[in-house]
Amino acid sequence: TESDSLRKHVLGVEAAMRAYARRLGEDEELWAATGILHDLDYERFPDLATGHPRMAIEELRRRGYPEAMVDAVAGHADFLEVPRQSPLAKALYAVDELSGFVAACALVRPDGIHGMTPKSVKKKLKQPSFAAAVNRDEVRRGAEELGVDLDEHLAVVIEALEGRAEELELVPRTA
Repeated sequence: TESDSLRKHVLGVEAAMRAYARRLGEDEELWAATGILHDLDYERFPDLATGHPRMAIEELRRRGYPEAMVDAVAGHADFLEVPRQSPLAKALYAVDELSGFVAACALVRPDGIHGMTPKSVKKKLKQPSFAAAVNRDEVRRGAEELGVDLDEHLAVVIEALEGRAEELELVPRTA
């Protein structure tokens, strides 16, 4: 990835995927790799009608990645209408939008992600103008499909991103 923001996004998704893999007793490396690779075509093929994530799906298959990963990448795009049946696919969908939203919340806080609570994130979710590109319905649906309460889901993602705060530049601002 060439863009710093996309690099941070996939690293945030990776962190959240690792957290859920550990929590659910799944293959942490597969889940982490899925988080890293899910948007591999986004910069080069941003047109949702013909490009992302179709090109990524094609490339992952061509290179022999596990079908579970391919299915999860396909399932993270609602418009492809690929059912999310595996825990891997459900988790990727659940953390994709939310990890970016939590990062956006951290960037406007003096303490960054440190001390962030699910309550403060929920408050921002109610503000349509804040991080307006984030689909709130996808955030809620992701938690539902994963079978976790929204507060619990927020806590998992916050903790995962906090563990990588330096790398993701979600640390307290200095004067």
